[in-house]
Amino acid sequence: MILSASTSRSSRTAIALICALATAAATTTAGATSASAATTPSTATASTATSAAPDQVVIGFDASTTSAQRAAVERRARLGDTTTIAHLTRLADVAQGANPTTTLSTLRRAPGVAYAAPNVVAHAAALAPFIPDDSGSITGHGAAGGWQNVQWNFLAPDGVDAPDAWANLIAAGHPGGKGVIIAVLDTGIAYENRGRLRRSPDFAASQFVSGYDFVDHSRFPDDRNGHGTHVAGTIAEETNNRVGLTGLAYGAKLMPVRVLDSAGDGTAAVIAQGVRYAAQHGANVINLSLEFSLFTRASDIPELISAIRYAHRRGALVVAASGNEADTTIAYPARAPDVVAVGATTADGCVADYSNSGPGLALVAPGGGDDAPIDDPHCNPSTFGRPIEQVTFPGATPGRFGIPNDYVGTSMAVAHVSAVAALVIASGVIGHHPSPEAVLARIEATARHLGAAGSNTIYGAGLIDAATATTPGPPVPGPAVTATASP
Repeated sequence: MILSASTSRSSRTAIALICALATAAATTTAGATSASAATTPSTATASTATSAAPDQVVIGFDASTTSAQRAAVERRARLGDTTTIAHLTRLADVAQGANPTTTLSTLRRAPGVAYAAPNVVAHAAALAPFIPDDSGSITGHGAAGGWQNVQWNFLAPDGVDAPDAWANLIAAGHPGGKGVIIAVLDTGIAYENRGRLRRSPDFAASQFVSGYDFVDHSRFPDDRNGHGTHVAGTIAEETNNRVGLTGLAYGAKLMPVRVLDSAGDGTAAVIAQGVRYAAQHGANVINLSLEFSLFTRASDIPELISAIRYAHRRGALVVAASGNEADTTIAYPARAPDVVAVGATTADGCVADYSNSGPGLALVAPGGGDDAPIDDPHCNPSTFGRPIEQVTFPGATPGRFGIPNDYVGTSMAVAHVSAVAALVIASGVIGHHPSPEAVLARIEATARHLGAAGSNTIYGAGLIDAATATTPGPPVPGPAVTATASP
């Protein structure tokens, strides 16, 4: 049985890019007089100044004072409106035109006043989003942070909110999913310099663990198509190096396992070998950005079903593509037990027009492309959609890299889910060495609900949210947004 990489390559020569997507956290600094958390790319620390509500003071009176004495103190200090907030404690407005500092000095000298203080303001103890300096240019000559103009799929609200997730992982001591291994079973990865083959300029040699080429029976699983490198880039492209784009789980290790040939096709037997290899060599997550024909049944691929069951027993989360036929049936291997079936969404937060739906769909993630024609305020099928962009190469020139704008598909969506799974595992929010079931449950529980309330056949549990999934504490899902299929 032969399958193909689950990517829809656009027939358009170019897809219009909207380059005004700048995240406020990346470009704006606080201008208010009240000091708040001072931010760096990875941390938030306490300010050296104290912020307070303007023109308000808090007064604590001695227990020995009478109400008349307290009122006299307030009159002498020329206070405005006052409110009792506790026994013998008053919140007061400073009189218009009066100096709050002078007012506090007057109150502190007054008899019967135990204390007088400004109404100090507290701030949420939130981490600053981590905004890497990747330029969005293969040469690295663009402006720092330029990746945000390209990678809509990593930003909120219609992407996965990577910056806040990255901050969570930095705080947890496992930046970018450090300590997790993700096996990419695909056309290979441009991971090394060998002969005429070149490593992608946005990968480092240290990002890889040993893999295998089951197509050519070689220990060098080099990419000869570009698809696998693109998928791997979404998962873990080198990040904060000024070059190119970012990877969602940039701190994780990649295991390249070549199971698809240069045309993007592979047999069930070869893929089964790859799945077993990944499980035996310590992969925590196995990424299958591929699909069989919708006519394929489980009985046609028993060796792969068995291999997936084996990987699951060994603790690996297997993630696969729902398929690109705009059908109401999930393609294998995503349809198999013990596999997370992933559909695709667009830059509008709508299901993509090619994405398969149906019973068994677990989640959706950014896959790019055009909106599906469904009755949903997020969907606008009359406009051209945006692609998923990562550094890779055209299939005919494996040593010449760029950032193509024609990759869309459920293959791309799968890569996002695999990366978020790695971040959840590394974050420790559900404990050390969580089971595949626990990881999936966390991602589903924190997904942003789309379509009909609860899980549905178009969006599954919803659009993955990397930030919420990796935030310590009980999962908090996003609000439901109702959508129904057009007649």
